[in-house]
Amino acid sequence: MPPPPPPPGHGFRPAQRLLDVANAVRRDPEIPRADLARLLAAHGETPADLAPGAFSDADADALRGAARRMTAVLTEPDPDRAAAALNDVFAECGARPRLSRHGDHPWHLHVDRGDDAGWADWFLASGALALAQILTEYGQPAWGECAAPDCTVLYLGTGPGSARRYCSPACASRTRVAAHRRRRAEQAADSTGQAGRAGQTEPTGA
Repeated sequence: MPPPPPPPGHGFRPAQRLLDVANAVRRDPEIPRADLARLLAAHGETPADLAPGAFSDADADALRGAARRMTAVLTEPDPDRAAAALNDVFAECGARPRLSRHGDHPWHLHVDRGDDAGWADWFLASGALALAQILTEYGQPAWGECAAPDCTVLYLGTGPGSARRYCSPACASRTRVAAHRRRRAEQAADSTGQAGRAGQTEPTGA
């Protein structure tokens, strides 16, 4: 499972916010508005911004759609296709960098149409900007879908060390154990087959 979102007050982490919302929508495509609101609150959105009048059921539905769209980028391993997809999002959102400060938030960078942009536009623009910054820093998508056969969790691989392929150490360990057991079974089957062939005698002519 992905790590829990940071507690309120720890600053903006748009890439992690994108990942957490995308994973939540992946787990439950119809995740309720209230659950999305709690997740956004954990990433620093204020109670006033998340009240039903400001974050409606229609807003939640649009946000779910935006999360599904960004999931297509988060599962794209090719840097050229990922860059093209992000440019499409920027073009759609009318991206133009500007500093914004609203509510009790400090100054921060926005690339959506304005402070009155809808939740979906905000999510698409902020998520695309975060991924674009990662792509330019690493030269390739430092994100992806867990390589474990039975896991579809999305992850960010922006930490130190070699390129990441799994959402968690548990998935990586479980996959290695399964591969090791499969190799041992194949070796045992091969040894049994060789022993059987060695025990066969060549037919003799009459």
